Amino acid sequence: MADETGSFKRLNFFRGFLTTEEDWNDGERYHIAKRTLHNRVLHAPGVVPQFLGGLRVSQRGRGDLNVEVAAGYAVDGSGRDIFVPEPMIKTINPKDYRLPQTVYVVVSYTEEPTDFVAYKENIQFKGHKRIEEGAKIEVTAREPDLEQEVELARIALDKGVKQIKDSLDPMNPRPNEIDLRYVPVAGVSGSFLSPMVRAELHELLTAKQQVYSHMAHVLGVGTALDVLHSVITLEMLLVSGYVDYRNIFQLMSTVLTLQKSVIEEVEKDHKDLSKKKEFGTFKWNVESVKMDRRYTMELLVDILTTQKNATEALRSLFAQALRPRKKGRKAEVPSDVIWEKIKVRSADFPKNLSVEGREFKRVDLLDIFDEKSEKSHHFLISDERDRYRSRQKLKYPDGTVIEDVGVHFEGGHCSFEVMNIEPNRDVLVVMRIDYVRGDYECEVHVNGKKAPDLAVPGNDMRFRWRNWPYVIPADLVVEPILRVDLTPSKADRDVNFFTIWVYQPK
Repeated sequence: MADETGSFKRLNFFRGFLTTEEDWNDGERYHIAKRTLHNRVLHAPGVVPQFLGGLRVSQRGRGDLNVEVAAGYAVDGSGRDIFVPEPMIKTINPKDYRLPQTVYVVVSYTEEPTDFVAYKENIQFKGHKRIEEGAKIEVTAREPDLEQEVELARIALDKGVKQIKDSLDPMNPRPNEIDLRYVPVAGVSGSFLSPMVRAELHELLTAKQQVYSHMAHVLGVGTALDVLHSVITLEMLLVSGYVDYRNIFQLMSTVLTLQKSVIEEVEKDHKDLSKKKEFGTFKWNVESVKMDRRYTMELLVDILTTQKNATEALRSLFAQALRPRKKGRKAEVPSDVIWEKIKVRSADFPKNLSVEGREFKRVDLLDIFDEKSEKSHHFLISDERDRYRSRQKLKYPDGTVIEDVGVHFEGGHCSFEVMNIEPNRDVLVVMRIDYVRGDYECEVHVNGKKAPDLAVPGNDMRFRWRNWPYVIPADLVVEPILRVDLTPSKADRDVNFFTIWVYQPK
């Protein structure tokens, strides 16, 4: 028989040993107690994520108030094995709670006697032949007790909730989305720290890295570099699951000792800094912690609270310096210089275009006289007085000869769509034109809204190819597909287009 308060005693069979049901049950209890003891002291409680479906909670495809719990295995804080062989569906009823309310999906160990038998020959001989071990999945409004149950998910139910969904951002779930951030993970190397303490400690260590990096690398406080390295190491251990009640006090004691060295150096070599009110707050919070007592939860709370206060004091002191700086930008080349370069470019317009240090990415291309391209872009000319197609073999100003096919029209208006657009960013439309017929203007509408006019002043009788740039301002770029309408505004001037490239800034 197993007895944790004393010694463990297992069955020892010998010839003539007359066993009873109590002996056999003691034998079972011995093995159960030994297994749960092993689980409790050598394995962290929680879910085993790599086994079966890892007991992962997910939304139902129908978009209702049901969640699905995948098959899997977990160990509770009492060391008991919790095995769920098949997926299970759980319904969340908002009427059971006072919303808004955070609810928890938990799994717990169960067992019940089964296979009852009774013998007619002797009614004293009866009982259950088996004990069935099982698992119970519940939705509760109270925080889980890890000794008795394992959290599988939590959901912040909002008023009027209609469906439960998977989280779009797992690190920042919204109301009515499944939050898996606090699911404990079991394993050989696990942490018994509560999920909230782990989250608080991670946030604290991240803030510390910022302030001690500034003190070490900017202010030249050498001992601050030691604190920085210790904090980085502690965070690595935390993420790896090695920080626990078994070692957190010693780890934080090391940080405190190094912080006191920082205080000594600042008071000796950085007197202006030591006179700041915020530094005094930092010093008091570091020195107020007394480690010469038993390691208790009260002490851990005290350490985390004072460390948070100390870090916030330094962040306040260095607030101006810690504010993110915008990256320095080179002096930009004026847009008109870039447009002039584009106008006379004889080389092809690639997917990635670089002009005078400005980078553009091609998002679309309209090939005039290509039936498939025109159709996909809904290219249309209507109400024109005259229209004709032409194949031209002309020169750019650098002498390069290019052959292209385009369309000329007089009066009416032309419309086409450009696609693959990223909203809220400028769109650069580059149109190859026969510049011998320049000196025209068009009114432009984008998705029905008035845009700046397109003006093509001047002409060139010898070098007739130009690539005319037109910018659709970002405030008109509100959809991924833009409908561009061009209406000539000068009488007796025809408008012509050949290939049209569409770019956006990188």
